[in-house]
Amino acid sequence: MNILIIGPSWVGDMVMAQTLFQCLRQRHPGCQIDVLAPEWSRPILERMPEVRAALSFPFGHGVLDLAGRRRIGQSLAGQYDQAILLPNSLKSALVPFFAGIPTRTGWRGEMRYVLLNDIRTLDKARYPLMIERFMALAFAPGAALPQPYPRPQLAIDPASRSAALAKFGLELDRPVLALCPGAEFGEAKRWPASHYAAVADAKIRAGWQVWLFGSKNDHPVGEAIRDELIPGLKEEAVNLAGATSLAEAIDLLSCADAVVSNDSGLMHVAAALNRPLVAVYGSTSPQFTPPLAEQVEIVRLGLECSPCFERTCRFGHYNCLRDLSPQPVLDALQRLAGEPLADPLPQVD
Repeated sequence: MNILIIGPSWVGDMVMAQTLFQCLRQRHPGCQIDVLAPEWSRPILERMPEVRAALSFPFGHGVLDLAGRRRIGQSLAGQYDQAILLPNSLKSALVPFFAGIPTRTGWRGEMRYVLLNDIRTLDKARYPLMIERFMALAFAPGAALPQPYPRPQLAIDPASRSAALAKFGLELDRPVLALCPGAEFGEAKRWPASHYAAVADAKIRAGWQVWLFGSKNDHPVGEAIRDELIPGLKEEAVNLAGATSLAEAIDLLSCADAVVSNDSGLMHVAAALNRPLVAVYGSTSPQFTPPLAEQVEIVRLGLECSPCFERTCRFGHYNCLRDLSPQPVLDALQRLAGEPLADPLPQVD
């Protein structure tokens, strides 16, 4: 059985989609899974053993290009038994329709009744987690999901990892704390740079080194974190944000002895690499998109106004993150390491 997946457009969602691929392999042993998705996702898909091929989808977000989608669909005609659509948009249903794939499965959304012939109605109460909404598409409507739920697991090639370490002149002579201070979704998911800097300061003083990860848009916040460190400590923090490819970031994250991250795509990557992870939540909720790994600590305040799932704070104060001090994160790191809690950080008036 050959299955075409129309993949999501966010890093974290693509990582979580591996739970669907695992369920498909469970239900259809020996099936071949190809994923049609933006080119940036190739490094993630190439590290998923369930995926046969990553097929590049050339259209940007919001671009219709009906003729282009028809050409892609026609080029895939006759190759697949089923298509499963993870986005809920009408546009995402066009390629499988033009390809004439016999079974086209997806959740109801954006008036695509004609384009899908296995259309599901989502019960959000039954499937509160995003991975449940992905996994359910592998089975008949109403079927029970397998327990325990599968977890994303990205495979790392040691040679590729060694090449990334050499390229950036990184050594593993001391424990590595990876910090992921960015979040493409918006400011309401970003823990303040000063708080990240306090965590970096404490861990460097304890003999660790710090690697900062993110996109080129996150490079300034990485520098802001480094600028808060005093000379002698600043040199122990390397800002890799915007310098690495996504493939290199994944390989280097696999070297981390611990990770602190906002609710972001890299948080899900770190979880899929089974790195000890402290996940900081503000405007979003771990009840919807939690990191799926064993060694995870969730840190959040749970204010009355959160989760709001807004990109920016409607009140302008961002208290769900600003009032979340570095100490709970440091305590969580200590617990993950199985170490006694350190002395509290000095309070600043």
